[in-house]
Amino acid sequence: MTYENAVEAAEYIRSKYTGEPKIALVLGSGLGAFADELTDAVKIPYEEIPHFARSTVEGHAGQLVIGKVNGIEVIVQQGRFHFYEGYTMEQVMFPMRVFGRLGVTSVILTNAAGSVRPGMKPGDLMLISDHLNMMGVNPLRGPNDERFGVRFPDMTNVYDTEIQKMIDAAANEISAERHTEGKDREPHDFLHRGIYCALSGPTYETPAEVRLYRQLGADAVGMSTVPEAIAARHQGIRVVGISCITNFAAGMTDDGINHAEVMETGARVADLFKELLRRVIAKIN
Repeated sequence: MTYENAVEAAEYIRSKYTGEPKIALVLGSGLGAFADELTDAVKIPYEEIPHFARSTVEGHAGQLVIGKVNGIEVIVQQGRFHFYEGYTMEQVMFPMRVFGRLGVTSVILTNAAGSVRPGMKPGDLMLISDHLNMMGVNPLRGPNDERFGVRFPDMTNVYDTEIQKMIDAAANEISAERHTEGKDREPHDFLHRGIYCALSGPTYETPAEVRLYRQLGADAVGMSTVPEAIAARHQGIRVVGISCITNFAAGMTDDGINHAEVMETGARVADLFKELLRRVIAKIN
């Protein structure tokens, strides 16, 4: 996946949409409904975009949607590519490189994740403050093209602190409004901060692995996001990540884990999640 490949894909996307969105979003499992609310939207199936892979997982629509959220232009991946699907890391992070060629300056990465923190329950959201890459490979491994970024990019602040503050503010606004309306939410009780641990998948983790990751500092586990975050930061794009907590990780309860549960929880919190994204996009802009 060369620089020229990324330019070719970007040029194709520009041929379908003449605007210049500065904000990109990647929607994880069960969270794709947000893309359906864009106005003046143009939808481009991944198979039409040069060098793009295909989404094969339930809950990932497999298209790029470009349009407006309250008048603000955004470009949205409605479904992502995963390492566990058999794709290379170059394929997984390729959309980030294309977004860089399109002039995107901020990206919001979302995912479905399992909680390893007892106080963070299914239906909650987690603002990613940092990550652990336990996928077994770094996506930037191999020859480096300086046109994307430097050989040894700094990862001290992968997740932009200013955008995190914006998300905190948006969550407080939502919670205060819900509380005023008599709903069972105190200010800011649905959004946590935590460390996201990325695993290769596709199996869910064992209870022993979950205990290990918790000792290493993880608050949630998942199978995505980190390659995209690294690729975006490599290009100087501001990154923020939000996990939808869809289940407790293995061993946290007596119940097993299945993908249907992930999808059901994503659907249950969809309205809250979409409202948070709308407000964050307005603040970033």
